[in-house]
Amino acid sequence: MSENIRRQYDEEFKKNAVKLSYASPKPISEVARDLGIGEGRLYAWRKKYTAEGDKTRWATLDEENKALRLEVAQLRMEQDMLKKATAYFASLHK
Repeated sequence: MSENIRRQYDEEFKKNAVKLSYASPKPISEVARDLGIGEGRLYAWRKKYTAEGDKTRWATLDEENKALRLEVAQLRMEQDMLKKATAYFASLHK
């Protein structure tokens, strides 16, 4: 029985893989195979990093979107707690 182990790559490896994919005359599929990663994974990293290794506009917006979603979730929890507290204290004064 084989175990499905998910490999994690550090950011430096991802940047270098993307740089190599842009610099190499080989097709993306061959570069990915040489690196021991899937072609789709390399394409995903190319969305995130430029040929120079900088973050793309898409990656920056994606990070900002995640941060805003987290903030919205926290504010909704706070709002829900305040509503419950208001209802509780309102019921005490009846």
